Amino acid sequence: MDSIFVSPFTDYVFMQRALIGSLAVCLGAVPVGIFMTLRRMSLTGDAMAHAILPGAAFAYLLSGLSLIGLTVGGLIAGLVVAALAGWVARTTQLHEDTSLAAFYLISLALGVLVISLEHSNVDLFHVLFGNILALDNTALWLLAGIATISVLVMAWLYRPLVIECVDSSFLLVSGRASLIAHYGFLFLLVINLVAGFHALGTLMAIGIMILPAAAARFWAKTLDVIMITSILISFFGCYSGLILSFYFDVPAGPAIVLSLGVV
Repeated sequence: MDSIFVSPFTDYVFMQRALIGSLAVCLGAVPVGIFMTLRRMSLTGDAMAHAILPGAAFAYLLSGLSLIGLTVGGLIAGLVVAALAGWVARTTQLHEDTSLAAFYLISLALGVLVISLEHSNVDLFHVLFGNILALDNTALWLLAGIATISVLVMAWLYRPLVIECVDSSFLLVSGRASLIAHYGFLFLLVINLVAGFHALGTLMAIGIMILPAAAARFWAKTLDVIMITSILISFFGCYSGLILSFYFDVPAGPAIVLSLGVV
């Protein structure tokens, strides 16, 4: 019986890489997802996940499925959309969530259109849903690097983010700290969405952030316990999703997200 749950990861290198890559994504993305739920930004995260698509699409046209190209393209697109949405919200009557939703819809349409110019459904499927089973060593190093940066920046921003969740007006009074926390958090969101994009695709990346955080709040009350519980749930979801993908021959990304949803 044990071999059913262990042998896929001991016998196949691609399963080992998929598990390591997914766990690296979890370490960086889940803490971000917790603060997204606390700040009621879940739909904002979904919008940002779609916003990286045009950058990845243009990078795909220029360099194919190049790891570095897709990463840089996704980062640029995500940061530009976040900055533009904030600028529009500050200079017009639109709220930030409305402007972000508008940019997200435009970005999604543009990204799908650009990818479709190649007339390849396989590549479109790869960009939208990812292919965690195809991760190589270079991709693992990239995911590990993003996770490390994310954990370090999160540790630096942890206190102001907690203060903002408890009393946002207090943080606003401090001025500069509020801006650093806001844009620093958006940076964390974008880089973790790019990491999730490589593993799960643009449509599934937000799931590994939001679902563990949402599930953990049923069982934990304090932030520290929520953090630990969320990470453990995400690990279990990735492991069980990969097992389902292996034995039932279904896409790994959706299987992971569904496993998290069941939890």
